[in-house]
Amino acid sequence: MFSGIGGMIAIIILIIIIIALIVTNIRIVPQANAYVLERLGAYYATWQVGLHFKIPLIDKVARKVSLKEHVIDFPPQPVITKDNVTIEIDTVIYFQITDPKLYAYGVENPMAAIENLTATTLRNIIGELELDGTLTSREHINSKIRLVLDEATDAWGIKINRVEVKNINPPEDIQTAMEKQMRAERERREAILRAEGEKKSAILIAEGKKEAMILEAEATKQSAIKEAEGEAEAIKMVQEATAVGLRMLSQAEATKEVLTLKSLEAFEKAADGKATKIIIPAEIQGMAGLASALTEIATDGSKDGKTTGTAAAKTKENI
Repeated sequence: MFSGIGGMIAIIILIIIIIALIVTNIRIVPQANAYVLERLGAYYATWQVGLHFKIPLIDKVARKVSLKEHVIDFPPQPVITKDNVTIEIDTVIYFQITDPKLYAYGVENPMAAIENLTATTLRNIIGELELDGTLTSREHINSKIRLVLDEATDAWGIKINRVEVKNINPPEDIQTAMEKQMRAERERREAILRAEGEKKSAILIAEGKKEAMILEAEATKQSAIKEAEGEAEAIKMVQEATAVGLRMLSQAEATKEVLTLKSLEAFEKAADGKATKIIIPAEIQGMAGLASALTEIATDGSKDGKTTGTAAAKTKENI
């Protein structure tokens, strides 16, 4: 009886052990992961996402590999430029595992291998550049390191996506000299800009004065032209009026006596002017003598009023 119970217990224990072995050898591979499986110490398969079962005591999960993109920030590396300046550069590398088998068996320590390869490649690249070129050639350095690393890590199942130069740190004395140089360059540019501004300002002021003088001269010219045109127009109108008057006199067939009276009127207007000398034509002198004679006759009219009136009447008719 006891032997039967002991056999049952042994069978139950055996079943429990088998179930435990089965449960412990079931593997579920999560997303973006891969498992490298070895059978009897040799590579057997690579498990992708899903449910898998390994044979107890025969199969072994040698390595669990994450297929996500990884980021490694390496510490600063001292490098020497072409002009013998020692600087420190730290880089950031973005990579992704593309082949878990090569990653597991390609190199003993992939991260250390990538770090050392990055340092040697960086020294080779910076050794061909001077300090100024190093500070302004980050993109060139990044692309060149990425090409070298990507080619070398293909055998390790690693894909280098990006390489970024994080910091470039020259020595303190070099940084001080560069700051002084930059300050001097900025002051030089400031002086040049100020001089150019003053030059442009002087040019604009001179051009303004020039345009003002030209406009003033043009205004004076136009004023003189208008004044001359006005005087010419006035002379023309006077001449036209004189011509019209002469034409009217000619059409009216004026007698000599009428013309003589017109001459006297003109002489009267001339005598009212400010001229100090007046040249009197012979005809007007004769008329002046006649006027004087008439004045004397008018004076003697007190003696013989009738005779004076008759003489004056006859004289007027003769005129």
